[in-house]
Amino acid sequence: MLPYQTLEEAASALGRNLTLPEKLWYNYSANKSDLLLYSHNTIFLCFVFTLAPLPYALIELSQSDYMTKFKVQTKIKTSFSDMFKCYKDVMKTFIFAVVPLQILSFPTLKWIGIRTSLPLPSMWEILSQLVVYFLIEDYTNYWLHRLLHCKWGYEKIHHVHHEYSAPFGFAAPYAHWAEILILGFPTFLGPTMVPCHMVTLFIWTILRHLEAIQTHSGYEFPWNPSNLVPFYVGAEYHDYHHFVGRQSQSNFASVFTYCDYIYGTDRGYRHHKQALNKVHIAHNVILVIT
Repeated sequence: MLPYQTLEEAASALGRNLTLPEKLWYNYSANKSDLLLYSHNTIFLCFVFTLAPLPYALIELSQSDYMTKFKVQTKIKTSFSDMFKCYKDVMKTFIFAVVPLQILSFPTLKWIGIRTSLPLPSMWEILSQLVVYFLIEDYTNYWLHRLLHCKWGYEKIHHVHHEYSAPFGFAAPYAHWAEILILGFPTFLGPTMVPCHMVTLFIWTILRHLEAIQTHSGYEFPWNPSNLVPFYVGAEYHDYHHFVGRQSQSNFASVFTYCDYIYGTDRGYRHHKQALNKVHIAHNVILVIT
């Protein structure tokens, strides 16, 4: 809840006129508690999870010949019933695991200094913090993900996420409730180490979830803007991790591929790509000869 009664009082406290985004933030948040504002994260999470996978779902259900060539595992078809069941299971996990976690973590949020007050952060501040959050999340997630692939972690927890050997958008957060909590830690660690404004936290939550949906989409589109990001994981890279399944000791990265490269956990994937390239080259040679 903002400590100003009017826009004029807020402008006086800042010593300048409010920007348009600041006026919008004031009008929306002035009379709302910080807990209520923080709870918006769950709303955004459900909203993004409901809408972002829909284009991929429609492409999958249309079975378009043109779009199929961008599908990673072309032989696997996901039905509407499978998608809807996955959606319902994830929403239950959100309600019974994520919502309580959001409420319980609020005191920690206040303690580390996540603020809701004016002024709003600059674009540079938001972008720099988001880069830091992605790097921290990626590195921490890598090691926790590897830990979940040990015998106990996989059999007790992580096997749920691997029920779909050919992932799709709605399956991105499909996991055991314990895994949601474990892998939620890397997501929250960045803002804990580098506190931000609540608006930045909203943007971080949305972007992280969009990224997870894209890497689980099962489609690798050459025009995807994320292809411009250096060392970005992408759908094909992460799809291999699901394709191999329980035995997978490869492609643990969530956002960037550098950890897999540094620690040698992308060797299986690289051998797989080399084998596919040889098959592709041999196929093209046969076509030319015939």
